[in-house]
Amino acid sequence: MLSRTADNLYWMARYVERAENMARLLDVSYRLSQLPRANSNSAAEWKTALSIAGQLPSFLSKHETITASNVIAFVALAPDNPSSIVSCLHQARENARAERGVIPSELFESLNDAWLELRETTYLKVIEMSYRAFFDWVKERSHLFRGVSVGTMVRGDGFRFNRLGTFVERADNTARLLDVKYDVLVHEAGETMVITSSAQRQRATNGRDVHSKKRGDIGDAVDYYQWGALLRSVSGFKAYRMLYRDTMRPQQVTELLIFRQEFPRSLHACYDDIQHVLERLCSHCECTRLTGEMHARLHFGRIMDIPDLHDYLTEFIDRNAALSDEIRRNFMMVV
Repeated sequence: MLSRTADNLYWMARYVERAENMARLLDVSYRLSQLPRANSNSAAEWKTALSIAGQLPSFLSKHETITASNVIAFVALAPDNPSSIVSCLHQARENARAERGVIPSELFESLNDAWLELRETTYLKVIEMSYRAFFDWVKERSHLFRGVSVGTMVRGDGFRFNRLGTFVERADNTARLLDVKYDVLVHEAGETMVITSSAQRQRATNGRDVHSKKRGDIGDAVDYYQWGALLRSVSGFKAYRMLYRDTMRPQQVTELLIFRQEFPRSLHACYDDIQHVLERLCSHCECTRLTGEMHARLHFGRIMDIPDLHDYLTEFIDRNAALSDEIRRNFMMVV
């Protein structure tokens, strides 16, 4: 396979997944912004979302205030924002168009239809249909793309690069979404939430929360709905109920999104698929070694062994980015 073709198929999948991820990031931020809180800083979730997505500097260069409407318009519909939903779908469509001779026609048509519909969508139209309905529409178009690709693509290298792009991007997104929740709680609590003492580690082992902080009954209720909003943003609320059959506990939510391989958006599940694909593409490449190292940490890791969630997620995001760079060096056009 030509490196150009591998590059296009890999990034086609990444851009579609990124568009969905931006919708999920906006969705969880919107849900959290609607909840009552101890402080009055309503822009906290939106600033955090922009920071985690790496779009805060570019946003502030164009807007003076951080508001829900400004952030949603910028992250969803701004054509000059390379990571906006509209830009991602446009790039995915262009990559698909370049490989129309390789991919099934149904796959290109699914992307082309999504792009044509989104191109006609204005911010006023998003308000009319409601934010939540728009986020759901983006997620549904992403689901359609993956369903068509799985159902129609030949199981060769092209299919593998398409899947590889999906899971590398998804792992990055899950880590960033979990970091959004962590960052919001840090600012609300006014302190870093870490396990530092042996007594706290023992409480974690006994099934209590990873992160301890003093909260009243109202705070506990808000915390419950915040973690619930995070789970819904990754379509994991029912999965949590099925696997844990327990009330909402931060430790268990974090464990689900990092270590539980049964949940398809967990970091562990993503690296199961990444390792499988890379072993088929090149079993002795450096990127396969990096993947094996990451997969082992997720496969044998335990939630009570994470001393600081933010540091752990930041390291994971950096390692995942390093893997992406190595994949480009091994298989694709390096520019």
